[in-house]
Amino acid sequence: MKNELTYTQAGDYLFPNVGLPEQPDRDLGKYGRMRLRYLKEHRPVLWGAMTMDGTLFSHLLEIEDTANSRLEAMMPQLARAAGATEQLKATDQMKWVGLMNSCKAQAEEIILSELVYS
Repeated sequence: MKNELTYTQAGDYLFPNVGLPEQPDRDLGKYGRMRLRYLKEHRPVLWGAMTMDGTLFSHLLEIEDTANSRLEAMMPQLARAAGATEQLKATDQMKWVGLMNSCKAQAEEIILSELVYS
């Protein structure tokens, strides 16, 4: 099915009936906003093209969802490798918090380099 462009007449002029496609009613999270900023600052042609054809917001939501799921998948693996166990959490909370913060920083660095800034 071909999208036919329709017009509205106002006086002697015909104005095309154009609009943006429906966007999901959802806010962008941290990674989606970071991707948007990256595209605007470092890939302006891609940002402009995605804005014009209406795919930008869905792309940003996809990056957001993928980044969050990758973070959730990586954190237990990194915590296990670092030795951040429940026993350590019960005995030395500050060390456990430090290890978990280190694991989150590692996971975010991977996510940023592979998803957001590529």
